[in-house]
Amino acid sequence: MKVTVEKIDDINFIMSGTVDNSVIEDKVTKLKEEAEKEPKDEKSTDENIEQDAAGKVFQDFINAGIKEGNLDVANILGQPGLKKYEQQDDCIYFEVEVAVSPEINVDIDYKEIAPSYTKPTASREAVEAKLVEFAQKQAPFTKLEKAKPIENGDVAGIDFTGYIDDKPFEGGSAEKFNIKVGSKQFIPGFEEQLVGMEYGEERDVIVSFPKDYSADDLAGKEAKFVVKLHEIQEQKAETIDDAFAQKILQKPDATLDTLKKQFAEQVTAEELSQIYMSELKPKIVKALLEKFDFTLPNNIVEQEIDAKVREKTRGFSEEQHKSYMEDKGKFKELRESVRDDARKSIKMALIVEALAKKEGIDVHEQEVIAALGYQATMTGQDPQALLKYYQDNNLMTSAKMGLTEDKLFGHILGFHKA
Repeated sequence: MKVTVEKIDDINFIMSGTVDNSVIEDKVTKLKEEAEKEPKDEKSTDENIEQDAAGKVFQDFINAGIKEGNLDVANILGQPGLKKYEQQDDCIYFEVEVAVSPEINVDIDYKEIAPSYTKPTASREAVEAKLVEFAQKQAPFTKLEKAKPIENGDVAGIDFTGYIDDKPFEGGSAEKFNIKVGSKQFIPGFEEQLVGMEYGEERDVIVSFPKDYSADDLAGKEAKFVVKLHEIQEQKAETIDDAFAQKILQKPDATLDTLKKQFAEQVTAEELSQIYMSELKPKIVKALLEKFDFTLPNNIVEQEIDAKVREKTRGFSEEQHKSYMEDKGKFKELRESVRDDARKSIKMALIVEALAKKEGIDVHEQEVIAALGYQATMTGQDPQALLKYYQDNNLMTSAKMGLTEDKLFGHILGFHKA
């Protein structure tokens, strides 16, 4: 194995060299011998063994490059980027790009970048409206005394079973489920097709899952739901008084004023959150990107470009995918169109990581799960399905980074002092 390491700049390196075919053959032979010792039903196929051997040889090549370049393993960022793989007469030629963490000067005066803002104060009208809305949601559902067909705005008690290609799919069934027609809680087109149903009626509802649906196995597919209507229900809002406050707060001495104070704090927090997302956060991002200047890790930028391309093409039709795969120039143009955003994303992530470490800001896994649960509730998705989607697609780290960023920006804005 021959490896040379070329330093591109202060953090990026190119490892290049060859691995003799005999080295790979020896690795394959050794793995086959180990597989023979395993139980018959657990033996790996020849194809799997060859892939494992290639992976181990590639890792050995990287390790040799790290040693040759005298690189600090703990300081290496992300996965090495394979730039060239070439089968030669008696060896394989590798060209791999790696990067180490850039030095980021975190001695920063936050006053210079923190945008000014006026903390909102909840109006009496907004608090009253929130309280009435909450009281309505807390009211129990009761069956209408007189049966009638479903109308828009009704709360219907239904059973449903979902089918794709005439087969039931996981998570597509429920019994005695309450749904408010017109709330857009379900897949687009589902609720509209319930209008006019009579008590006891069974109806087929045909819909298509959105192409960007969180579950990849359902995204873009047509589904049939067999729906049965049991009843239409109504909610009669409870009287908003001290007794209501005591029930909600579970405190015998609570008053309506106590409850209103809590709702005022909630409304204020929601209004501040809107100002933060629409005005303050973009200003902080822009200021930080302008203030810091350091070399970016090329391999991580390329990986971020890959991710953004996947995100951009996720809703493509099969024909669109095919056109990009067949036209290399078109595909390269697509990659270049997201390069600037990818560079900004990676630069921002490195800045946030460095500043969060300085300030002792951390986000635990349960915080990420709770945030995804809230997001699912607000968008009408299944919290468990959304969590699984993030876990299966390796998105938990990016979700954690997003929460870390918001905590850091809150620190910059002085939210922690409020």
